[in-house]
Amino acid sequence: MWLAQAFGSALFAGLTSITAKLGIRETDSDVATALRTCVVLAFAWLMAAITGDVAAIGRVAPASWLFLVLSGLATGASWLCYFKALALGPVSRVVVVDKLSVVLTMLLALVLFSEPIDGWGALGIVLIAGGTVLMALKDKGDAGAADVAAGTDWVPFALASAVFASLTAILGKAGIEGVPSNLGTAIRTTVVLVMAWVVVGLRGKGPLMAASPRSERGWIAVSGLATGASWLCYWAAMQDGPASVVVPIDKLSVLVAVAFSAAFLHERIGRRQAVGLALTVAGTLAMLL
Repeated sequence: MWLAQAFGSALFAGLTSITAKLGIRETDSDVATALRTCVVLAFAWLMAAITGDVAAIGRVAPASWLFLVLSGLATGASWLCYFKALALGPVSRVVVVDKLSVVLTMLLALVLFSEPIDGWGALGIVLIAGGTVLMALKDKGDAGAADVAAGTDWVPFALASAVFASLTAILGKAGIEGVPSNLGTAIRTTVVLVMAWVVVGLRGKGPLMAASPRSERGWIAVSGLATGASWLCYWAAMQDGPASVVVPIDKLSVLVAVAFSAAFLHERIGRRQAVGLALTVAGTLAMLL
């Protein structure tokens, strides 16, 4: 059962990006992030309630609260940048560049926590970094028309998303000691929700919500549901199955996203990007050996 749940986690994580893309064709990306977070927040607290972790909220130390809030702010910044990248660029390339967060997290963990990087980890870093560069480069020779039109305006946002995602992991690690993981996720997501709506308010984008097509708001909600379903499957798989198998399967969500982007969004990647994707997947698997 846990094996099916692990693949379910990868499937729903891949669907998250596709459904998000469908929800921001006309809808502002900041508004979409705020709307989507409402759904994700419900799932986060549902998971904490199911596991009984909510009861531990009174025992969270002040230092843990600080790091969890900072981690939530980093998560919010990552999601805002990621949605903006999806609005500007093709899903098949954005999701791979965002994967650079794995490399950045390992490097920050080495510097801040003295966590060692073995030979496989070093190889993974090189492969993912190389794959990210290839995916970010514009390839007019063999990329699809939509990819060429998209240009590279999405790249800085995808890179920023990866940077903030890595900070999320590092700050979360510092603040999660003594805090159940599901409760920590729920607290961080609450911070994300507040941050997302503050950004919408400060940028005067509230009126844009009414201009968002109803169908796109539906896709945004589905994206949030997909994220929640992915979390539920992932933690269920981790509870019953070995992490050494569950984690690699979950990381293959990038392949799911690329496959669905080709099938439903008609995105094509060139030969250069295909090599970059292969390097990124190989690097991810190498890190887990």
